[in-house]
Amino acid sequence: MTMDVRAVLEFATVTRGLSLILQAVLNAAIPDHDADAFRPPRTEEPLYLDSTVEWLLGGLSHWDAEHFLFIAERGYLYEHNFAFFPLFPVVLRGLAETLLWPLNSWLSVRGRLLVAVALGNSALFLLSVVALHALSRIVLQDRRLALLSSLLYCITPANVFMTAGYSESLFAALTFGGLYLLEKGFTLRACLALSIATAARSNGLVNIGFLLYLPSLHAISQIRVYRTTTKGHSKVFRYLWVVVRLLLTSLLGTAIITIPFCAFQYYGYRTFCTPSVSLERIPPSLLSLAERKGYRVPDENGPPPLWCMRPLPLLYSHIQDVYWDVGFLRYFELRQIPNFILALPMANLGIMAAYAYFKANPELCLRLGLWETSANKGLDKPTPGMFNPRVFVYVVHSTVLLVFGTLCMHVQVLTRFMASSTPVPFWISAHLLLLNEPLLHRRKTSNPNVQIQTHSRNGCFYKPQNPIIALLPHFTTCSPTTQSILGYFLSYWVLGLALHCNFLPWT
Repeated sequence: MTMDVRAVLEFATVTRGLSLILQAVLNAAIPDHDADAFRPPRTEEPLYLDSTVEWLLGGLSHWDAEHFLFIAERGYLYEHNFAFFPLFPVVLRGLAETLLWPLNSWLSVRGRLLVAVALGNSALFLLSVVALHALSRIVLQDRRLALLSSLLYCITPANVFMTAGYSESLFAALTFGGLYLLEKGFTLRACLALSIATAARSNGLVNIGFLLYLPSLHAISQIRVYRTTTKGHSKVFRYLWVVVRLLLTSLLGTAIITIPFCAFQYYGYRTFCTPSVSLERIPPSLLSLAERKGYRVPDENGPPPLWCMRPLPLLYSHIQDVYWDVGFLRYFELRQIPNFILALPMANLGIMAAYAYFKANPELCLRLGLWETSANKGLDKPTPGMFNPRVFVYVVHSTVLLVFGTLCMHVQVLTRFMASSTPVPFWISAHLLLLNEPLLHRRKTSNPNVQIQTHSRNGCFYKPQNPIIALLPHFTTCSPTTQSILGYFLSYWVLGLALHCNFLPWT
């Protein structure tokens, strides 16, 4: 384990511990808001330690986390539960029934699931930060930028969603890990990782773009080599083999990644369009909640829902349309201005990344990065840093997520949507810090009173491994860029815990 990975893991562990402690303190100190959220009745008798676990970790179960916990405990009962993909509930239930099984005499299933959230998401976050660091090293080709990006990820503005009972940490670990494997050339393993990610969140389907683009780059590179090293019929056969292999890889990989989504939609179709459950088998308290709130439950004696009659009966699209009113420009209302303001910092990072990258590489962007116009340029020896040609596809991916999230989703979700799906917000933030913060420059600053403290080891001077911690004592003397970025990350890190864990509106 390198010093950088150790520093990242240590910082990630500290931030996970602080998050769990702060959410417990803030949840106890601030009364819960009476929000109109999904709150299913408890049908299981509490055991000895349930009240203690609820007091310590109850803040992790609010808002959409309640859906994941309910699914992990009861399965998919209500129609709108199908908006939440099954991998995370399966992981939680697996932990509750295996690692936490010795506690079954003291904790109910609900209590063990809450402990599973705290332990599982903490471990998954550590995996995601290691995967992000590895991906950053191979793509950016810049050790300092990769380290700083990973440290910023540890104080992500979407922190509360990485800690609470949401699938963001799981999705980030699988996505960053899958992209790292794809960059290393392990295409099949990458497809499997990205396929599993699709079982956690629907936007895993967007990762198909990486599978289509990165192998295409490799194929073009091979063709360029064969053009100069082979002649005659051999060249034609090699060209054909490269093209056929690219097509097979793309088709097979796309199929692998989409299988979890299709299987889940089929399961939803079978559950509600050809149900095998009668209302008598549903607990009365849960059935009463469905009647009171208008939730649909499967009923073999009732008529099928209207969406079953559509040419393409996708339950997920129906839920987003009917239950969450998600659609093109539907969120563009005056009363949603506060939510747009909440999402503005993350959107600004995405816009800055796209603009700066295009400004630095206009020709490469117009060529989609697929071929080179000069023998002196190429992906084999990319320029290190944020404007590396290998970053192009990640900037495009980030921009697609930004545009879709802004125009077609509840815009306040944009913060966690992008923070768990793309490394670009952290790359551009780290790039701006290294570019504008004198305390992070290798050269000394002109003001000796604001230099980061260095330490001597064997007669050599070195800067602390964690520049974030080193900057915080000098926050007031840092550059405006540093104050803006760290202020945004840290304020959202704390505010998210305070508001979300008490049923107050957050991103």
